[in-house]
Amino acid sequence: MEELKIKEFENNPLSDLINNEIYNLLKSKGLFNETSLRDRLIRKRFKSLRIKKYRVSDAIDIIRQDYPYLQFETIRKIVHHPPKIKKFD
Repeated sequence: MEELKIKEFENNPLSDLINNEIYNLLKSKGLFNETSLRDRLIRKRFKSLRIKKYRVSDAIDIIRQDYPYLQFETIRKIVHHPPKIKKFD
């Protein structure tokens, strides 16, 4: 199986958006929400598994192997409900 591995993104999980230097700078300043980063990786992995024709439940079970502390229902909500955009006043 050629699955998208979470380990590929340990250094910069946003490599498709920003370069490593910017990522490391922002991380050093504590400007990332770790839960949001995790959820983004989960959504990306889920999409990759679905493209490879995994059933929804099988894809979620595979993701749960990397995140055993998350319930099936929690992962389902992460992948099926896009994040809400917060507006700054």
